[in-house]
Amino acid sequence: MSFATINPATGEFVEEFPLQSDKEVFEALDTADRRYREDWKFRPVAERARIVGRAARILREKRDEYASYLTLEMGKVTRFGYLEVDLVADILDYYAENGERFLAAESLPGEPGATLVTEPIGVILAIEPWNFPYYQLARVVAPQLVAGNVVMLKHAESVPRCALAFARLFEEAGAPEGVYTNLFCGIEQIADLVDDFRVRGVTLTGSERAGASVGERAGRNLKKVVLELGGSDPALILEGASLEHAVEQTVMGRTFNSGQGCVNIKRVIVVGRERGEKMLAALTERFAAIVVGDPTDEATLLGPLASERGLDGLLEQIEAAQAAGARIVHGGKRVDRPGFYLEPTIITDIAEDNPLYQQEAFGPVLSFYVVDSEAEAIELANATRYGLGAYVFDVDIEHAKQVASRIESGMVYINSCFADSPRLPFGGVKNSGFGRELSALGIGEFLNRKLLRVSESA
Repeated sequence: MSFATINPATGEFVEEFPLQSDKEVFEALDTADRRYREDWKFRPVAERARIVGRAARILREKRDEYASYLTLEMGKVTRFGYLEVDLVADILDYYAENGERFLAAESLPGEPGATLVTEPIGVILAIEPWNFPYYQLARVVAPQLVAGNVVMLKHAESVPRCALAFARLFEEAGAPEGVYTNLFCGIEQIADLVDDFRVRGVTLTGSERAGASVGERAGRNLKKVVLELGGSDPALILEGASLEHAVEQTVMGRTFNSGQGCVNIKRVIVVGRERGEKMLAALTERFAAIVVGDPTDEATLLGPLASERGLDGLLEQIEAAQAAGARIVHGGKRVDRPGFYLEPTIITDIAEDNPLYQQEAFGPVLSFYVVDSEAEAIELANATRYGLGAYVFDVDIEHAKQVASRIESGMVYINSCFADSPRLPFGGVKNSGFGRELSALGIGEFLNRKLLRVSESA
């Protein structure tokens, strides 16, 4: 295994980066641990926050450069790459501006002399995926550096230039060596790092299988872990919903980032047979009009998938679903052009015994269901081992909130395909993992909330 850049839009190999040796990896851990114990945790919050804020300013100044790496390495449509860069800068600023408030000591009402203080815990190991190469990192790095922890980060093997660029961002912002460490290492080396006592917390965004493995190992070592493991996010189109609005949001919610998002809309569930037919026809028309092509072209809505492996996996899922009785309404095939492109796809007539009924399709593949009642829609929405995000569409907001309260997920969006903000917590339940990123909750996952109880001397 090595880290390599392959352009998804062309399939062409660009550059390879060798793995670090065991010696290099653990020398980096030595440096990170020493930096934490002797320096970083003792710096005032305001000083740590200034460095994170400076990183945000540099990122905005180099917006074009950073967006170009996203397009090169994972095929992100350029205008969506700018959105990611801007959101990451906002996240960095959010924690830089609010860190002191989030970390301030709290008096405990009714307990004179009792105070709750926040302290960092040490080296945090982060294992992050390729689909949002900066956003996934910022959700961990920004709050943890402000909190006083140091971060060692192993990025996905397919986005090494993005990984190096993000590390360079903090170096240029003035973070001393060991505060933020990029790792080009393998699975066995990650396991050894999790086992090392100096690593005090582990966070992973990835597959259910990877999360189970990392969570088990961290648990054996009595370490706090945060896991974000994807989802099969349902969109419930209730009887009072505007179909036109629901169609518009579904198209964006399923195709954004070429459908490669944990919280993308994956399943549409329409209440009412007649409305279901209308929405399916409208979605099919809209999917047929989607411009698939060069991610640098302003007209493109759907770029390539990030890897040939991902494309082949989706084609296998589509074939298996069809073999089990599902109907391909639109798409379902590889686009006949260089690169890793899949036609935007709609699949329906998915029975409970169909493998796609329980699978997450990580690409522009929409599962479409029609049910007779709202109760059936809620039951179907919850008929998955995942519980990350969900969507409810209805003109009656109070009723939509009631339905949302019955959906088993960490997040529910009403009348929108999603909403990204540093101020909104992100995370799921069930097999989508546990813990939260972003908002005030995100900075609290790897803190020692220490009680100080003062009594008068006798």
